[in-house]
Amino acid sequence: MTLEKEEFNLSTKASGRIDVLVPRCLIGEGANILGLTVDFEGLCSLQVEWRHGKICSIKGLKDASKVPNEILLPRFSEPHAHLDKAFSWSRAPNYKGSYQEALVANLNDYKSRSQGQLLFSVEKSLNLALVNGIRAIRSHIDSFGENVMRDWDLLEDIRKKWRDKIFLQFVALVPLEFWQTYEGELLAQRVALNGDLLGGVIAPPFNKKKTIKSLLHLVQLANRLNCDIDLHIDESQSCPAAGVKLLLEVLGHIKNEISITCSHLSSMALLREKSISNLAKAMAEKKLNVVALPLTNSWLLGRNERSTSIKRPLAPIFQLQKAGVVVSVGGDNVNDAWFPFTNFDPINLMAFSMPIAHLTPWERLGLSPFTSSAASILNLQWDGVLQKGSPADFVLLDSNSWVKALSERPKRRVVVNGEFLNELPKNKKLTFNNSHP
Repeated sequence: MTLEKEEFNLSTKASGRIDVLVPRCLIGEGANILGLTVDFEGLCSLQVEWRHGKICSIKGLKDASKVPNEILLPRFSEPHAHLDKAFSWSRAPNYKGSYQEALVANLNDYKSRSQGQLLFSVEKSLNLALVNGIRAIRSHIDSFGENVMRDWDLLEDIRKKWRDKIFLQFVALVPLEFWQTYEGELLAQRVALNGDLLGGVIAPPFNKKKTIKSLLHLVQLANRLNCDIDLHIDESQSCPAAGVKLLLEVLGHIKNEISITCSHLSSMALLREKSISNLAKAMAEKKLNVVALPLTNSWLLGRNERSTSIKRPLAPIFQLQKAGVVVSVGGDNVNDAWFPFTNFDPINLMAFSMPIAHLTPWERLGLSPFTSSAASILNLQWDGVLQKGSPADFVLLDSNSWVKALSERPKRRVVVNGEFLNELPKNKKLTFNNSHP
């Protein structure tokens, strides 16, 4: 690694130059790498220069024989989190690891959760996310009960505090039928006003007629308020794709102009291959997005006591991508009743998820679910592709190969708006490029 601060005037703020390895699929302008060698892991040896927090130059190294010692990646976007319940395992454990046990533990904890506990969960999560290289998070928030508005007031205060560090987007997670109530209308108006999303859960068993009615109302409400939707849908090991089929049925009868994300979509993989392909094409036609969640799904679904299941439901990522659906991979739950491990580390998420989902970092469609697709689903101004004029928001991994990076937990440095995170004064006010358009 070479960081050259002396070769040009570095009284210029947020400026630097560095020799790094960069994934070919994350370089926006082909002219920057014309004639350069791309190694077997899809990495190019480049010199990246930035000034005033923006990339001003990307070019090949003069000495091609010298391989840089760091991999440069854009700061990550987390498309599916649960900040409000993170690190609650100690007070709401789920030792059986089942979906139903998680549901009960989560509900009991939510009923007794204090503002202090909520604040602890969110603040600890954001502090970890920042140093691990995350720039944006979409978090689902349990939003039913008497303390809903109190919780959203607190979350809004946290968002204001963190807006110069991490872009936060919240999804109101409620029973689907809640949106038909007067309280649901009030919450929806507040959510829409803040640019957040409406959410809900569709998982079997459910009453088809009632669910269609609730879905229809939700989509109409969201369109009236110009508010996007993110649903927990088909997080199940039975009734394959029953929820998304209902959603498509509803969308076939009404005009929809807002973005809809289908999170989980696990049971879709249990369909026959031709049915998966046809359903994926129908989803692409309706411009549905998907967030696959390998860690929580692998932990919760398909469990049989004292019997290892050979079926672990997971969104069919490749088939969805082939049909043209934007698919990202999220971390989901952290240290709670739904999933007891991880720590808001995107590199850790890649290392765990890639073997489960058969994704590879040296292929564009293997890396994009963790980078550009996640940014697209959050509708961020910057998609994470590196080119002249892009934000100098990087994660630098102390490694010269993907295999080492995902095996050895390498040291990392985080560059935020052109400045190294560990070099910033504690009271430094930053301006980030993660804002919603």
